[in-house]
Amino acid sequence: MTEAAAKPPAATLTSDVTQLRVGLGERSYDIVIGPGLLEEAGARIAALRAGARVGIVTDRNVAERHLGPVEASLRQAGLSPTAIVIEPGEKSKSFHVFEQVVDELLAARIERRDLVLALGGGVVGDLAGFAAAALRRGVDFVQAPTSLLAQVDSSVGGKTGINSRHGKNLVGAFHQPILVLADSLALDTLPLREFRAGYAEVAKYGLIDNAPFFGWLERRWQDVFGGGPARIEAIATSCASKAAVVARDEKETGDRALLNLGHTFGHALEAGAGFSQRLLHGEAVAIGMAQAFRFSARQGLCAAADAERVTAHLRTVGLPTRIADIPGELPDTDGLMELIAQDKKVSRGALTFLLARGIGESFIARDVEPAAVRTFLDSERAGAPHP
Repeated sequence: MTEAAAKPPAATLTSDVTQLRVGLGERSYDIVIGPGLLEEAGARIAALRAGARVGIVTDRNVAERHLGPVEASLRQAGLSPTAIVIEPGEKSKSFHVFEQVVDELLAARIERRDLVLALGGGVVGDLAGFAAAALRRGVDFVQAPTSLLAQVDSSVGGKTGINSRHGKNLVGAFHQPILVLADSLALDTLPLREFRAGYAEVAKYGLIDNAPFFGWLERRWQDVFGGGPARIEAIATSCASKAAVVARDEKETGDRALLNLGHTFGHALEAGAGFSQRLLHGEAVAIGMAQAFRFSARQGLCAAADAERVTAHLRTVGLPTRIADIPGELPDTDGLMELIAQDKKVSRGALTFLLARGIGESFIARDVEPAAVRTFLDSERAGAPHP
């Protein structure tokens, strides 16, 4: 990468490594955060599954940087790795690539006592996790996230899946990993745009229910981008927040939906952009969070100053915050409304959004009036000023 809070609850801190527990009874697991963890992957995985075969699912870009050392670490620990390399990008979260991955895992004779290792960003983690959930009706898997977005969000909590032509993440399963290894040094190899996109998910945790953390990010975001202790602290705080929510609501029947702040608008925009490099997932979430606060302000739920503050911080770090920031053509308002109607939080046609009464005061709003959303999107598309 070229550019340069509160302590996380329930975390064990050392000089280099942070470790915390996702408490889910017999499905509990550790999240380990720190430098050099990919080189320790073999020893840590062997401690859980000695002598296992390991199907490594990764993408071509990550393989070039990290696959060799990870394979060497696994072999040194007495494990038998087989690499499955997919093309990078959201388009790999498809039925076709899912079939390919499952077929190659079967060819590698990955059995129930073996495991799958997801080595990569959110696309790899979601795809590999879903493949592990389906393979032989469920085999264990380990998350080794190499992007900021994956380290703070998609690697934790057991949501796995692929996209369909109807929308993002509409096919999948809840399947918890048995370990998450978040190597902070892996983030140094990320392009700046991808790091920024992941930062949107970090900011999300402050906006949901931790206003002091959002204030810390406003002051320290450059240190987070620069690396070192501030980066690890931001990752650990984010993971601890998500772990606490997942422990309360594993399958999103209640307040886990709060973790989707910005995603209802964001997923519709991401689908409208064709799940392409035009709009990365974290960029879509950034726009979606800014829209959620602007819509909340328009509905009289939060102060206009809060919406302005959210937008200002996201723009300061270089993230998009408006539809006009997305290059190329997008669906019209009717098309976006149709995509929003496919959101997983929709229940019997009723629109559900994550809105806010202020920074750190997000809430689940059910039965949101479609006409109000349509009017808001019309004004957003027209570039009208907002509070």
